Amino acid sequence: MRYHIGNLENEVLVDLYEKMLKPRMIEEKMLILLRQGKISKWFSGIGQEAISVGVTAALKAEEYILPMHRNLGVFTTREVPLNRLFSQWQGKSSGFTKGRDRSFHFGSQEHKIVGMISHLGPQLGVADGIALAEKLRKTKRVTAVFTGEGATSEGDFHEALNVASVWNLPVLFCIENNGYGLSTPTNEQYNCEHLADRAKGYGMECRIIDGNNILEVHSKVAELCKAIRKRPRPILLEFKTFRMRGHEEASGTKYVPQKLMKKWAQKDPITNYEDFLLKKGVLTEANIAASKTRITEEINANLALAFEEPMMESSETKELNDVYHNFDFEHLKLSENTKDIRLVDAISEALRQSMERHNELVIMGQDIAEYGGVFKITEGFTKMFGKNRVRNTPICESAIVSAAMGLSINGMKAIVEMQFADFVSSGFNPIVNYLAKTNYRWAEKADVVIRMPCGGGVGAGPFHSQTNEAWFTKTPGLKVAYPAFPKDAKGLLNTAINDPNPVLFFEHKGLYRSIYGAVPENYYTLPFGKAARIREGNAVTIASYGAGVHWALEVLDGHPEIDAELLDLRTLKPLDIESVCASVKKTNRLIILQEDSLFGGIASDIAAMVMENCFEYLDAPVKRVGSLETPIPFATNLEANYLPKKRFEKELKALLAY
Repeated sequence: MRYHIGNLENEVLVDLYEKMLKPRMIEEKMLILLRQGKISKWFSGIGQEAISVGVTAALKAEEYILPMHRNLGVFTTREVPLNRLFSQWQGKSSGFTKGRDRSFHFGSQEHKIVGMISHLGPQLGVADGIALAEKLRKTKRVTAVFTGEGATSEGDFHEALNVASVWNLPVLFCIENNGYGLSTPTNEQYNCEHLADRAKGYGMECRIIDGNNILEVHSKVAELCKAIRKRPRPILLEFKTFRMRGHEEASGTKYVPQKLMKKWAQKDPITNYEDFLLKKGVLTEANIAASKTRITEEINANLALAFEEPMMESSETKELNDVYHNFDFEHLKLSENTKDIRLVDAISEALRQSMERHNELVIMGQDIAEYGGVFKITEGFTKMFGKNRVRNTPICESAIVSAAMGLSINGMKAIVEMQFADFVSSGFNPIVNYLAKTNYRWAEKADVVIRMPCGGGVGAGPFHSQTNEAWFTKTPGLKVAYPAFPKDAKGLLNTAINDPNPVLFFEHKGLYRSIYGAVPENYYTLPFGKAARIREGNAVTIASYGAGVHWALEVLDGHPEIDAELLDLRTLKPLDIESVCASVKKTNRLIILQEDSLFGGIASDIAAMVMENCFEYLDAPVKRVGSLETPIPFATNLEANYLPKKRFEKELKALLAY
């Protein structure tokens, strides 16, 4: 192995050696503890230390780095306290996740480290968002993100690289090509000679680097970082290396030919570099022994601290309180000056006033810039706020949701417009597995709003008409708003943008231009989790949201003899079940109307909660009314049959007659 010192001082050469030695010695200790049953799992990076250490040492301390589960050297090079790392691996309170996640699935803002999730790919898009914030602020900082060769087959890899290239983001995409994705060799993972060659397709630079040569890693990455800080752009790096242990220890390495293991053992990044420094006279055997003694003592002392720490204890209250980031809602009152505008105008006005209020709020979505979005909600925004903050995106929902998460991590706010709520399925993973879980996992907010144009009645068929709110009410950590009136839409959207938690904000397309209302002209907010009483009554409670509220009003207007109390839920997570129960205790009957198909919808949960808490007040069974258990069809007569509008009137009358 050839080493080129360049202009590095001996002090730096020794420092790089010790920075590699430390994670190696920690890993060797962890393998012993694993066999002793004192830790539950281990993903070894033995043989790959030069990459973690070299890349991290080349970055500045204030530059974010997004490692994988074999990058212990990132954490030790950033000087994360060992006792906290050891406590993390034992699920103790001094760790970073309060026992809620294991190994390296955590982040630390103090150390500018953002840990991975097991779905791998989304962190590449998160790096895009972090780098976008750096570019918008003109900080001249680089963001580095790691992935393995296996994850380069995921769609998130392609989406993230394309976005980074189109937007010229200062990201180092670091592929650790270690030969195997678990047990699957690279020749069954991809069919090109070098993964770095893919960079050409994205219009970006690439480099192939010997991942076992610490000086090559450090010098080349440092050089590239310097260039990127001067002229922001993404670069794809492929580090050729090898995994000397199993995917995780239980996997073993029987699937690897012994000849290949021996070949890479001879390329060990630490022993080869150590021999080089000894021959150069930079190190002596005494230096090495002293370093190993010091590191051993540090490991043992910090292990003692971790072992002495009691096991993690919690309570139901603590666990529930940590699902969401703390939000001190500020109720900004409505002014008396109003104007009669449509729902679509109220949403646009909320976005505009929020953009004026929050200087680091970024809106992203397909065709939202000069075109103004397919529903023209952001029309004229680029003239007011510029294309940096109102950004057209490629068609890649997953990477853009992940980028929104990255903006939040780097202290900005993000709004993502799904062109249609149906398309959110392409961005489902980062929403339910990243945004929703981040605060619970390591107390990091996800200051992201996903706008969801949804709903039927417009003849748009099964791919443009779904009301898929139930996909997200099931996921702890997400909030879900679904307004029915212009005034509510504006106030709730302002609140959603202020809230540091991820919010799915549903906007019914059929109501956009058909529903008018008096909307205060000022900037105001409305609280989540508070239903609105649209009509007072004593004979039956109707609970609904979105278009269902207007369908119920239409039925009640046609039957003035029905003494119904109508509640508009407005937000589904949090849900104002207290108001529903209070109304049921007065009327003794409940019917829930939703546009979504019936099974598994929000109506089922409301019905169950009312049965559990108000059973003795009911004079009739709780009734649910929803759409048919089919995809939503296109033809007008089929769509009318699918939607529950007509069935609601029939079921309401039957409930009153029960």
